[in-house]
Amino acid sequence: MKAKDIMTQDVATIRGSATVAQAVRLMRLKEVRALIVEARNEEDAYGIVTETDVIAKVVAYGKDPKQVRVCEIMSKPCIVVNPDLGIEYVARLFANTGVWRAPVIQGELIGIISVTDILNKGDFIEQPKLEYLEQQLQKAISNARAVTANFGAESEQAIEAWDLVDEIEAEALFYGAPKPEKSAREQFQEPQAVAVN
Repeated sequence: MKAKDIMTQDVATIRGSATVAQAVRLMRLKEVRALIVEARNEEDAYGIVTETDVIAKVVAYGKDPKQVRVCEIMSKPCIVVNPDLGIEYVARLFANTGVWRAPVIQGELIGIISVTDILNKGDFIEQPKLEYLEQQLQKAISNARAVTANFGAESEQAIEAWDLVDEIEAEALFYGAPKPEKSAREQFQEPQAVAVN
């Protein structure tokens, strides 16, 4: 499952020049916890202003939200997510950066994804990543064996196929798969024992 599969497409946006009071009204109206701050031009970065920014930078200091601009409290540039990024990588990005939500951008703003989206719409309960990787690994091994049989062990196709096996194995290890004594490639390359009659 990818970011684009679970993101919210209806994104509430605001200009950096808007007041915090306007931002709060928009958050209430749209029932959202964050607004994406529009880029001023193609070379500008997107920003984000969250309810936490409002509380921590305006309310906590007794500032007048009608006098404070969004651009004064927003995060910019903000963490952005590629729509084709797997949700486990989005979750890891959130964990590593401490953010709870981020705009999904592919050239332009196409959505927003949050930890709530991952919890409510993600398939990690039905399809844990490790289980998925183990299935993919078996398919990749079968494919690599077939390609090797058809094109030879030294062919570019076979090398690419076994490289994919190595990559999936490494990723599965990262997610907690037990480390085998020998990799799938090493096992395949072992000389086959000849049965003696």
